[in-house]
Amino acid sequence: MSAKVLTVEAAKKANIDVVENGKYTQAVHDVVVAMRAARRSGTASTKTKATVSGSGAKPWRQKGTGRARAGYKSSPVWTGGGVVFGPHPRDYSKKVNAKVRRVALRKALSERIKAGDVLVTENFAVKEPKTKQFIKLLKDTTPEEKVLIVGKTFDDTTYLAARNVQPTLLVRAADVNTEQILAFKKIILTNEALAMLAERTK
Repeated sequence: MSAKVLTVEAAKKANIDVVENGKYTQAVHDVVVAMRAARRSGTASTKTKATVSGSGAKPWRQKGTGRARAGYKSSPVWTGGGVVFGPHPRDYSKKVNAKVRRVALRKALSERIKAGDVLVTENFAVKEPKTKQFIKLLKDTTPEEKVLIVGKTFDDTTYLAARNVQPTLLVRAADVNTEQILAFKKIILTNEALAMLAERTK
């Protein structure tokens, strides 16, 4: 299957608004950080002196023992006591508005286009759900193994053939995000996907 490198001029003809200066780098950073933060489970938890298991009784009487006075067995200074300033369940997600996400996607795509990492092809599909066929099709398109393939949609046969090829990811143009655009060594776009990305980055 023939594929050609998407140049800046060709991208502009396809209505991709290519960012040609150093703007919007912060937007890309904010979006990627927010996406990674949203994946954190936030379930780490420790018990404080108030929640650690214990009777609440004084370990020894206040006076007469020669030892320092102690009020409770769950003191953080003792083994088995509570934890001071330990982690508790929390939500790590960050809010990024839609305009910033759109700008970040446009910036990331522009940088990959300028680097010559984006290839365009008419279609990307295999006839049988076989991994060997998918790998051959991929090698005929690019020698790289870690490839992001973006299409308007993919048939079930292509999805089945690609599911065991770990460095490669198939994603719809409606769903592809900034982090994915940056993570792969090469990006293969179908013509329909290119048109959809032009709409998404406006």
